[in-house]
Amino acid sequence: MSSAVQEARPAERTDPARPGRSVRTLRYLTLALTALLLLGAGWTAATLTTDRTPGEESAEAGFARDMSRHHAQAVEMAMLAYAKGQDPAIRQIGYDMALTQQAQIGHMQRWLQEWELLPTGSRPAMEWMPDGVRVDQDGLMPGMATREEITQLHEAQGAEVDRLFIRLMIDHHLGGVHMADGLLKVSDRPEVVRLAQASKQAQQKEINELRKLELANG
Repeated sequence: MSSAVQEARPAERTDPARPGRSVRTLRYLTLALTALLLLGAGWTAATLTTDRTPGEESAEAGFARDMSRHHAQAVEMAMLAYAKGQDPAIRQIGYDMALTQQAQIGHMQRWLQEWELLPTGSRPAMEWMPDGVRVDQDGLMPGMATREEITQLHEAQGAEVDRLFIRLMIDHHLGGVHMADGLLKVSDRPEVVRLAQASKQAQQKEINELRKLELANG
């Protein structure tokens, strides 16, 4: 191409008021990164708030400790029903209940270990409950059977095992549901809320089944 033709071609002009493509790209990337950083900061703050480890005085720690002890008595009664019950339906519900509640005890004890807390605390039982429910004069939480009632269940035979187990466990489950409701009012910690909801649902279902069996067994 001749120099004359080259001179005739208009030279490319750059408008100083309009940034070049590379400048615009850099600006867009900067804005995007800034937005991501702000979003990440907000997510991190929310995560830290949700995942903050429950302390010694927390409702979560109180629930894990108290519900573990509450469940332990239910497991004891359920194993007696499974071993000695006369009605096959009673034996089955005792078996299922013992497995479920023992597994939940394992979960709650693992939480306490992860939170670096002891299985038992310095606060009185049930003090974490929002409605101010306390243990009775024998130190029993809502619905728990007395030691004398547990002894009666150990010594019962035949149909008396079924009747006694039904009566004691309905009361016991009603107390457990009340405790789960108390936790759900004050906690938003995901794993604790999930277990409380699952425990409440299972116990309400078993209360309904036990009431049907109560009618069937007189």
